[in-house]
Amino acid sequence: MKELLLIVIAYFIGSIPTALIVSKTFFGVDIRDYGSGNMGATNTFRILGSKYGSIVMICDILKGMIAVTLFNFIPSHQHNETAATNLMVGLGLSAVLGHVFPIFAQFRGGKGVATLFGMMLGLQPVIAASCIGVFLLVLFFTRYVSLSSILAGLSLPICVLWIWNDDVIIYRIFAVLVAAMILLTHQKNIKKILNGNESRVPIFKYRDRRRARRNNQSAI
Repeated sequence: MKELLLIVIAYFIGSIPTALIVSKTFFGVDIRDYGSGNMGATNTFRILGSKYGSIVMICDILKGMIAVTLFNFIPSHQHNETAATNLMVGLGLSAVLGHVFPIFAQFRGGKGVATLFGMMLGLQPVIAASCIGVFLLVLFFTRYVSLSSILAGLSLPICVLWIWNDDVIIYRIFAVLVAAMILLTHQKNIKKILNGNESRVPIFKYRDRRRARRNNQSAI
């Protein structure tokens, strides 16, 4: 009974509409009316810029991390690794479900990538940090948040199955399912990237402006 209550609480945590709160508070708009229509960090980066996109991403990651830590409210699970792991995965997935289908935002949420990585930070910090490293590296070179999320998601099973070779079966299954889910939810983004239509986020706008000015000056 306690486990079920905690899973419901995790869902409500995941349902906190971070992007919607930020867009309405600072811009007076519904982020879902613009761009891809998703209420997530990727669309926030694209529409509101890197500052607010970063705020939303951090908050969405925290939702997954906080949800996983709820297992501490059942002391008996702390001495049973299998029970604790199963509950933590259930709590994290419930938070992701809340982010994708938020009760506080008419069940129109985001794709859940940031909350998934927050969940992984609570479960396997080293592996999650590696995936986040892949995300930041790809973002630095490409400025595609979607591509960064896809490659970070694909790096998860690589880390779990081969690099760290985690022998906990639920982690191995979870890692493969996460990679598959991210590929499925980003099919439109993949097509846009291949067609050259995907939007880049302006994380280096000042550098790009200086570079454009230098190019213009050299062309004169």
